[in-house]
Amino acid sequence: MRVFIALAPPDEAKHELEAVLRPAYDAYPRMRWNRIEDWHITLAFLGELPVGTVPPLRPPLADLAASHGPVELALRGGGHFDERVLWSGIDGDVDGLHRLATDVRRVVKECGIPFEDRPLRPHLTLARARRDDRSSVVDVAAGLAGFTGRPWRTQRLHLVASDFGRGPGPIRYRDIEAWAFGGR
Repeated sequence: MRVFIALAPPDEAKHELEAVLRPAYDAYPRMRWNRIEDWHITLAFLGELPVGTVPPLRPPLADLAASHGPVELALRGGGHFDERVLWSGIDGDVDGLHRLATDVRRVVKECGIPFEDRPLRPHLTLARARRDDRSSVVDVAAGLAGFTGRPWRTQRLHLVASDFGRGPGPIRYRDIEAWAFGGR
């Protein structure tokens, strides 16, 4: 299964951004829009893993969440990667977000799971352009430049599986498990 560890914004924050995006949904129907219920901030992308690799991650991730306080974040602005991927930026306690990602990645390494440890670029992926229509991503990103969402506190750490590349429809995500943040 394809696996990653992530945070999910609360519904209120997602709906606030969705309202701003509504005109773009109509103006650019050919873009491959991510479903709002699947919006997330990836902390560690583990890639394709054998099913048996996942259970050992559960106890240390549960312990990490229980010992880690929530992080206050907000969605802000927009941009794109290579004129193909549209995203919203992350604002707020970005240093705390980086510390959390570092802790998550340490746990993954301690479990002996190899993964590509790329630098964290906090963002929320919103859509992907079709190969023949890259200008739409650039236009929508420009329209998000002034967006500032309300602050929110992270609630849970999510271990997620995706069905990327397993059919013609949109990518679908499902929680394998999620743990509430405790506090310090």
